[in-house]
Amino acid sequence: MCKSYESPQSRENFPDEALCRLSAAGDRLAEEILVARYNRLVRTCARPFFLVGGDSEDLTQEGMVGLIKAVREYDAGKEASFRTFAEICIRSRLYSVLRAASRDKHLPLNQSVSLDTPYFDSNSYTSGTSNLAQRNPEDFLIDREHTAALLSGVRKQLSEFEAKILGYYLDGLSCREIAETVGKPPKSVDNAVQRIRRKVAQQLLSGDFSQR
Repeated sequence: MCKSYESPQSRENFPDEALCRLSAAGDRLAEEILVARYNRLVRTCARPFFLVGGDSEDLTQEGMVGLIKAVREYDAGKEASFRTFAEICIRSRLYSVLRAASRDKHLPLNQSVSLDTPYFDSNSYTSGTSNLAQRNPEDFLIDREHTAALLSGVRKQLSEFEAKILGYYLDGLSCREIAETVGKPPKSVDNAVQRIRRKVAQQLLSGDFSQR
């Protein structure tokens, strides 16, 4: 017997793939639930770029565009979970925006790198979907090496408190959530994030990414 997914009251507990099927059939509530479920993933993907000079709100909005694209285009027949596909779409959207910003030189993001070293291998959902992965695997490998060195260098400059905040921040927690976790006022967390941004900027400007 097929399981029924018709009860609006229980939709919050539906698996991602079931919600995608409902969304594809025109169910806007299912789409809204998925978008809310993966809001933190959008923040997690966008935050490294905020640290290196982007606008937090703009990047988050662009990431949401990528998430909605994932909801509407996900194919359960592919060998990837919805979460994997959503992350690819979000990052692809962010990279597209960053490339455009770099060409127009409107933002200091022309030197940006992702602090969480994304890398989509040949077995990922991007195989055969070049519109989702416009960069070569070699480019991502270079980013991984460059990013690892940058992050290592930045962490050496952080206080113990700042290093803790950076970890939670890159995990996508809001300043209020971080504040509750570490037992500090939200303003203290926000100030720490701004100090981290300045140190990341200094590291980028110095060009010293050694891991000594």
